[in-house]
Amino acid sequence: MCTAKIVMSVPDIDSKFYAATQVMDEARHVEVYDRYLREKIEMAYPINQYLKTLLDQVLSDSRWDFTYLGMQIMIEGLALAAFAMIRDYSEEPLSKALNTYVMQDEARHVAFGRLALRDIYPQMTQAERDEREEFVCEASRLMYARFMAQEVWEHMGFDTKECLAYVEQAEMMKFFRQALFSRIVPTVKDIGLWGPKVRALYEEMGVINFQDLVPDELSAADEQIAQELDTRRAQVDATIAAGAEN
Repeated sequence: MCTAKIVMSVPDIDSKFYAATQVMDEARHVEVYDRYLREKIEMAYPINQYLKTLLDQVLSDSRWDFTYLGMQIMIEGLALAAFAMIRDYSEEPLSKALNTYVMQDEARHVAFGRLALRDIYPQMTQAERDEREEFVCEASRLMYARFMAQEVWEHMGFDTKECLAYVEQAEMMKFFRQALFSRIVPTVKDIGLWGPKVRALYEEMGVINFQDLVPDELSAADEQIAQELDTRRAQVDATIAAGAEN
């Protein structure tokens, strides 16, 4: 729905053409994740309240750059980091492959939004940029709160308040939540929304160190991993075919 809104709201035809391909990408992602969760994991949680709040804000704002900022930079950026952690740490082959290939699409989507916004934000007034930076801060807080796993504790029948307190303080969970901002922070800096309020929030969240990462280098590394997976799959297919002939 967010990407379809981009097609409708962006002002130039080339952006509409690209955004239309993203709608197709996202539909494919929804389908494959839905099948994976229901057929393999056999369980799926409803949308988290914090993510729903952010998506509702993105869908309700009429300004096209806010849709880009919310969807391409914040939501897609966090998704990239989450998918990368599953890709790198999961020992389940299908999960690793699924997330590796989805990341190829997502990296293009983030780059699309980054290139578009990097050109327009320097032309805006300080008041307009301040409004966008306030949105970045609010979205970041929502995304940070999203990964407290409240739904999991409730489903498992644990003491939710006690579990949330543990997650808030546990070093492992702090590292996990901070790592999820590894793609957002350098991109926010790259598009020029790097005022004192944003930097102060990222200092408080412990993610300011990601500011020195280079988005293009991260995307290139993701693409290289996907290509290596393609090569390994081709080798396996060739070996299976050779064995079948013998």
